[in-house]
Amino acid sequence: MSEHHHDEGHTLAGWTGFATAAAGTSVAGAGMCLGSAAGIWLGLGVVALSALVTWGLHLAGWGKPPGIRPVAERGWRVRDRAARLGHPGCVGCRLAGRGHRSATATAATRAGTGTATGAA
Repeated sequence: MSEHHHDEGHTLAGWTGFATAAAGTSVAGAGMCLGSAAGIWLGLGVVALSALVTWGLHLAGWGKPPGIRPVAERGWRVRDRAARLGHPGCVGCRLAGRGHRSATATAATRAGTGTATGAA
């Protein structure tokens, strides 16, 4: 049982993105059932919007870095202070130009010292 870490990424960004995508697929599905092309496209637009909303929340610190987080940071209401500098190995952070930083910067930011600087 100790091998299970229970950090499946339950974050504000994840839940918001899921809820928005679920609403979008529901609208698209209703559009298909009603034979409405406008409803289908509206639903697909909401699904695309969910990806942008999730990405924005992740960059604002309401997501999680790749991998397993420390136990104290696993709550979905815990903001990630390291997101401003970017997470190593994170595609979303790299797309935003934030994926370049050292391990020292990561440790200092997680510790909350604020002394780390990264090349964003």
